[in-house]
Amino acid sequence: MQRVLIIGGNGSGKTTMARQLAERTGLPLCHLDTLYWTDDWQPRERSAFLELLQAELEKSEWILDGNMRSTLPQRLPYCDTVIYLDFSGIRCFFGALKRLLLNHGTSRPDMGGTCIERFDKRSWTFIKSTLSFNKKHRAYFYQTIAEHPDVQLIVLKNRKQVSDFLRSVQKQEKTDGLPT
Repeated sequence: MQRVLIIGGNGSGKTTMARQLAERTGLPLCHLDTLYWTDDWQPRERSAFLELLQAELEKSEWILDGNMRSTLPQRLPYCDTVIYLDFSGIRCFFGALKRLLLNHGTSRPDMGGTCIERFDKRSWTFIKSTLSFNKKHRAYFYQTIAEHPDVQLIVLKNRKQVSDFLRSVQKQEKTDGLPT
């Protein structure tokens, strides 16, 4: 596991898992949101975003979290592992709502520029979209990943599976290659 994509429904905990996995593995972490957003929720110019993304993909090691469906075909040839947080829409809805509540009035560190979390039409539309994410995107993600049989796919369906997976990575790190 040297180049890891973490994908899944909005609010599934991709960023949290990515941080924890980076801590356990020592792999550098990059958030798609950092590359994509500029100040005040303005997207970066598409060509500039794709250049930044390509520069990250060409690095020898990374963890990259985020969906951005249109870039999945660009990202998959570079990764060796995809971790798909395939959670229910309702779980993601509450995850996104919790994130908004916890970060209200601030800009999260995984965002590009300063993007203040606030209760407005944009945020409510985003939170509601979590309920239909699987219907709109799940089949595409599985189909597109299947086109890359050399990529290891790890599907995690709930927070307990995420915790168990992270514990296994930590345990593996402690025993692999270290003197006893």
